[in-house]
Amino acid sequence: MSFLNAVINKVEDEVLNEMLQERVDLVQHKIKFMEKVSVACLDTENHLNCDLEGVINDAGGILQADMNQARVIIYVEQGASMLGMMGVVPSLLQKEWPAVEYNRVYLLDDQAAAAATPQEWVALLEDIVEMLYPGYFVFGNEGKSWSSFGV
Repeated sequence: MSFLNAVINKVEDEVLNEMLQERVDLVQHKIKFMEKVSVACLDTENHLNCDLEGVINDAGGILQADMNQARVIIYVEQGASMLGMMGVVPSLLQKEWPAVEYNRVYLLDDQAAAAATPQEWVALLEDIVEMLYPGYFVFGNEGKSWSSFGV
């Protein structure tokens, strides 16, 4: 059972449970035949952040500690907004990292990453899957809860 399915199973409201499960099923069905994406989730000191590993796995990602192997980098820091990270992240990037070379660096808003309710976890899944598979998913939260960071 996936991380998100376990979260959704705790929802007692049957209508809400079904709606959330449909959103997760849509994502999981679509990524079933896609290649897994290696992802590094970092804080603003370039330390690996494993807090989102479950939802990253459900979004088709594999958490990667080696920046030279990661095809996508997601920066997230508790208490740091996307705007705040925009001033910090450029000095943290190494041009030889594949994610930097292919312009696959993203900033995730700290409020989105602080998911506490099942609805917030499903929204976070949608945000992350949109980052991992651009063009395949469009949920409309780019610029709100996450942002592509052009390098």
